Amino acid sequence: KKTSTETETRRMKSQSFTITTTRQKVISANPFAQTIYTHVVGNGTVYFGGSDITAANGMATEKHTAPLTFFIPRNEELWAIVATATETLQILSEKGA
Repeated sequence: KKTSTETETRRMKSQSFTITTTRQKVISANPFAQTIYTHVVGNGTVYFGGSDITAANGMATEKHTAPLTFFIPRNEELWAIVATATETLQILSEKGA
């Protein structure tokens, strides 16, 4: 049975990030696994991966595609970067992410 603290921690939240050519952590490590949804608002490409992410080794997503769904294992992080300029990234995740 979940405690009231666990219930509070697992609520959904929306966030918006301005992703640049410097990698940025968009999901922090949590003691529980979670599913997140991402959407690129601009017309460019955002690359996802671990803390070693680059535009060359990241998983790409682009505007005008369905939002990407990521399963984030417990104690793992998600990072993002762009190759040029900036992009706005929206994420729907569990509160505490």
